[in-house]
Amino acid sequence: MLLCIDIGNTNIVLGIFQNDQMVNHWRIRTERDMTSDELSALINNLFSPLHLKVEDIKDVIISCVVPPLLSSFKEFCILNFNKEPMIVDHNLNTGMPIEYDNPKEVGADRIVNAVAAYQKYRTGLIVVDFGTATTFDYISNDGVYEGGAIAPGIIISAEALFQKASKLPRVEIFAKPKTVVAKETMSSINSGLVYGYAGLVDGIVDKIKGEKGPDLTVVATGGLATLIKSESKNIDHIEKFLTLEGLRAIYKLNSP
Repeated sequence: MLLCIDIGNTNIVLGIFQNDQMVNHWRIRTERDMTSDELSALINNLFSPLHLKVEDIKDVIISCVVPPLLSSFKEFCILNFNKEPMIVDHNLNTGMPIEYDNPKEVGADRIVNAVAAYQKYRTGLIVVDFGTATTFDYISNDGVYEGGAIAPGIIISAEALFQKASKLPRVEIFAKPKTVVAKETMSSINSGLVYGYAGLVDGIVDKIKGEKGPDLTVVATGGLATLIKSESKNIDHIEKFLTLEGLRAIYKLNSP
């Protein structure tokens, strides 16, 4: 079995694959000071209800945008699997040329998403990832990663309102607002965030299409992708497990 791990700023997503099929997946909150021992206990607790054992895992691949956690995960893999994990970086064969001024600067999650999306759709793409940041990545018809744009994520924006505006409460974004013109504060914030980000997505996607061509397929992933898609005119497909699928694909390219 292959264990795929995506370490993000807000969440860590894990998925197990057997014969290219996902067996199970989990999403846990990112804790930047987790030790390898804490990781071992956590993973065992996740595996136990499924009657999975650590020794069932033969290989591990990791993408990480939180450098302080990477050493803990490496140590965890050595202790539990007797091998170092495969780490996604600019030196790894992704099967996708990266036309970026400094390839080292591209987040591993952005590359992994691009690889997965292109393998599935085989056309010019814009990949939108609703994570801690909202990222927009352009992949050409020939499968070349050519960069993109980064905006603050929805949750970051909601938290900034709470922290910087004394009278505004913290809100949790789970559902589409009933109306754009809301009649109380919580709904007003929710309306601004959801419709505002739908407009942001459409605006940036329209600009990319204006530069690169109108016939691009737009693929979205991330926790709030479905909510924003309902209000966006540009999102064509939702791929819930895009990052895990990309990790699996990159592992296959680099495995012995």
